[in-house]
Amino acid sequence: MSKRDFYEVLGVSKGADEREIKKAYKRLAMKYHPDRNQGDAASEEKFKEVKEAYEVLTDENLRARYDQYGHAGVDQSQGGGHGGGADFGDIFGDVFGDIFGGRGGGRRGPARGSDLRYNMELTLEEAVRGVSKEIKIPTQVHCEVCNGSGAHTGSQAHTCPTCHGSGQVQMRQGFFAVQQACPHCHGRGKIIKDPCRKCHGEGRYQKTKTLSVKIPAGVDTGDRIRLSGEGEAGEAGAPAGDLYVQVHVKEHEIFVRDGNDLYCEVPISFTTAALGGEIEVPTLDGRVKLKVTAETQTGKLFRLRGKGVKSVRSGQVGDLMCKVVIETPVKLTETQKDLLRQLDESFSGAAAKTHKPKSEGFFEGVKRFFDDLTK
Repeated sequence: MSKRDFYEVLGVSKGADEREIKKAYKRLAMKYHPDRNQGDAASEEKFKEVKEAYEVLTDENLRARYDQYGHAGVDQSQGGGHGGGADFGDIFGDVFGDIFGGRGGGRRGPARGSDLRYNMELTLEEAVRGVSKEIKIPTQVHCEVCNGSGAHTGSQAHTCPTCHGSGQVQMRQGFFAVQQACPHCHGRGKIIKDPCRKCHGEGRYQKTKTLSVKIPAGVDTGDRIRLSGEGEAGEAGAPAGDLYVQVHVKEHEIFVRDGNDLYCEVPISFTTAALGGEIEVPTLDGRVKLKVTAETQTGKLFRLRGKGVKSVRSGQVGDLMCKVVIETPVKLTETQKDLLRQLDESFSGAAAKTHKPKSEGFFEGVKRFFDDLTK
């Protein structure tokens, strides 16, 4: 079974501090502890999952590696993973004050490899058009020398005489019976007397893989791309996990994306806004002409159909929304200032309501407001 995201396991956000993590951990540990759920295998698995997540997210170095590489970054730090056999004594002691103690959580047979996560940053152009990228993943790979068995060529693994191949033994502590990983075979159920020289009996070894990942056009932040079988190699020849490439699209200096639509601000002169005209606006495919209607006000949106993003799921293409912002001229000459004063004078008096309807309406509303206050 593939591993779930550790933040999801504890029900906390990625920005959660240690106090929040510990609080969530204690609540879930109390709920799923085997001594409170006798004979419930599902609760036992959830208990181990909670403990493993807690161990990683409360360790500053492991948490940083997990945030960057997912399960691969922390599995390699612990020689193949956390929580393969959860230590009930450690976690139960923390939550209940070492009332019961004990160990438990052995595994049954070779486990499927963990799923891995890789965080990939893309530019907006790469996300919209699609791209192929090479990535490097530190992971456990299948040992090709022993074919994953862990045994040296010509030899083979033998059934563990302690657990008789189950990978688990039972310990009694007072009224409680607790299962734990077999200390002789470490939960595998097999003993390797002559280990493989390449993987030292593990059936897999640490390696940094280089993969080519094809990113489809139209992906967005939060999308995941699954590469089947490219995760961590399983134990003793068990199937490999999957690799999930998590997409994050960087901010763009011009465009803002909202679903399949793109938005941008376009500055125009006040003369173009008043008289109308044609301007050039950017798109991801190059510049295009946009006709600005006369008497355009700042903030007006112009829609360019089909100039947005093609959806990776439906294939539908969004639009580009251009918001015009009227630019006030700066560093005017005296002649230019004179002309503007003359223009402003022509807007006053009886012509004000015609040429400046919004201003006139606003100030009339203000006057009525203060008149009402004095009544």
